[in-house]
Amino acid sequence: MIPEISRTERAQLAMTLEVCAWNKPGNIDRCHDYPDTKLQHFLASVIFCRPVLEKAEQNNGSIGTLIKEATILTGRHKGGNTHFGAFILLIPLLMGGTIQEAYRLVKESTIDDALDFYDAFAHTAVRVRESDELDINDPQAKEELKSRGMTFFDVMKYSSPHDLVAKEIISGFPLTRYTADLLFSSHNDKCQISQVFLTLLSEYPDTFIAKKFGSHASEKVRDMAIMVKKGSMTLEELDNYCLMNGYNPGSLADIMISGIYIALGEGWQWDHDCIQ
Repeated sequence: MIPEISRTERAQLAMTLEVCAWNKPGNIDRCHDYPDTKLQHFLASVIFCRPVLEKAEQNNGSIGTLIKEATILTGRHKGGNTHFGAFILLIPLLMGGTIQEAYRLVKESTIDDALDFYDAFAHTAVRVRESDELDINDPQAKEELKSRGMTFFDVMKYSSPHDLVAKEIISGFPLTRYTADLLFSSHNDKCQISQVFLTLLSEYPDTFIAKKFGSHASEKVRDMAIMVKKGSMTLEELDNYCLMNGYNPGSLADIMISGIYIALGEGWQWDHDCIQ
């Protein structure tokens, strides 16, 4: 009898399947690298983060400390940030076991979780909004967090109007649930992961693109994804457009990972997927 895979293994598998799926417009996959970040960096991060994922599965630590530890562990290569947003989603899911329990843990997070999260943020090169009064690059930001008594949930709520991952975590993981459902409903499609990713891209402007290039850029990519879905543009044309302009939908990639994670736990057969 084949043993059931653990939550840790599901999380690692979700990260691996997401980055290897081809093709996902604008993002690194097995056919696309960026000049400074390559597929190998993402795969190395999947390996490096395992000790923290195991601790999360065992509830050995808090949300903030585990996100911080995972970020530090995956910073041991030269490829920069790879899975920061994914850790924000995966850590509570591993700790809680279910979406409902993960959301409860996020709601019950503490000020210390917020402070650890800010420390984790400092280890990344994640872009923040200009003129943000809680800018991670401001040495006084953590003192401001403490003076306001802001928990990790509060920080996510503060960021949610401009960040899909933050909105996802304070809303009870609705897009994670939606993504898992899409994976199950697309079981007869080729390249399931890339097709589900295209659906997400056609419905939600990616906030990672918006932070770097403005909301008009993320909305343009969404509109072009709609055209691909309708058949008036090819996926390759959208991919080339994104790569040419540096538009990488990283927020939706993070949600794709958490959706794959949930689907795997519910019996989705990943090796029936044609990821080529």
